[in-house]
Amino acid sequence: MIALIKTGGKQYKVKAGDKLTIEKIGDADTKEIIFDEILMISDGKPVFGAPFIKGASVKAKILEQKRDKKIIVFKKNRRKKYRRTAGHRQYCTVVEITKISTAA
Repeated sequence: MIALIKTGGKQYKVKAGDKLTIEKIGDADTKEIIFDEILMISDGKPVFGAPFIKGASVKAKILEQKRDKKIIVFKKNRRKKYRRTAGHRQYCTVVEITKISTAA
């Protein structure tokens, strides 16, 4: 069974057992998360929501909270002696999809 979930302003195609890195969600004490914004579920025949499927959910286990790779931000104005360099590391969460349940 495949589901299309929306979290952190992005869409992810997932199935049970998948591990994915998403925007930070939950806190240090949270062990499990339930995604209820399901756009599509497919078990042979796809079912689409308008925009979400009512009653459908995806359960995931939080594996770790971490920071992503550093992104270098460089600004420059030519001929003005202006250069600025900054780095940014986004907080992210690694989750493992455990169960996909359809609308009852």
